[in-house]
Amino acid sequence: MWKSKDVYYISSNTGILARDMGKALLCQFPEVNFNEESFPFIRTESQAKKAMEKILSQSPARYPLVISTLLSERLNDIFDSPEVEFINVLTPYLSRLEGILETKALRESGFARSDNSTMNKRVNAIHFTIAHDDGTATRDYDEADLIIVGVSRSGKTPISVYLATQMGIKTANYPLVADDLNSYTLPPEIVRNKKRVVALSISPEILSAFREKRYEGSSYAKLSTCVTELKQSDQIFLKYQFPVVYSDGKSIEETATQVAQAIMR
Repeated sequence: MWKSKDVYYISSNTGILARDMGKALLCQFPEVNFNEESFPFIRTESQAKKAMEKILSQSPARYPLVISTLLSERLNDIFDSPEVEFINVLTPYLSRLEGILETKALRESGFARSDNSTMNKRVNAIHFTIAHDDGTATRDYDEADLIIVGVSRSGKTPISVYLATQMGIKTANYPLVADDLNSYTLPPEIVRNKKRVVALSISPEILSAFREKRYEGSSYAKLSTCVTELKQSDQIFLKYQFPVVYSDGKSIEETATQVAQAIMR
């Protein structure tokens, strides 16, 4: 039995579908440690060959898993090598549908039943979210669909990224710094957009554990520091009447869903 396995997700678009489908399968093998990497936007033979070269250089003689959602047989053939374990997760279903519908599929990427507005929205949300992580460019907060506020290491970034990639929500996140906590005030860019603000909180014990992993033995990671900051943040949330979502014991997906629901109140 393999103790660990390298896994590569290949897609002609963002790679979200390939990764989600792969994870749904791989979670059935908890005894195996998976090292995962995505290769999105593979649309030409040159891009496919370059990705394959990197895969083989990183995982020589390890027969890595290559999970593809490419529709192009020509591109899939580049990855379907004896040196890897290749799985195309779409082809069996597409072939089955061709039989059911008695017609041939296009087998080309980029087609959808509707226009490209949904994909464009998601891409724009991803770009916005990355550019407005960790309190960056607060001057643009008027353009945000959602602003997440919370103390440092409370989980704002992964939640923001999930909301952008999975739901197409332009999300900014703002860490409460000492000046905010001690004065119990927030920047005007946040205050004037408070109807789009959701507060993220966490237990002091879990917060301390997260901070210890990053800054072991620091005052920043002490339980007493975390308790104080969370009490101060609670007062700020109450002052501005922000809805609060607690991430304790929840997955990123569950927390993100609750955050999204909070701005629909």
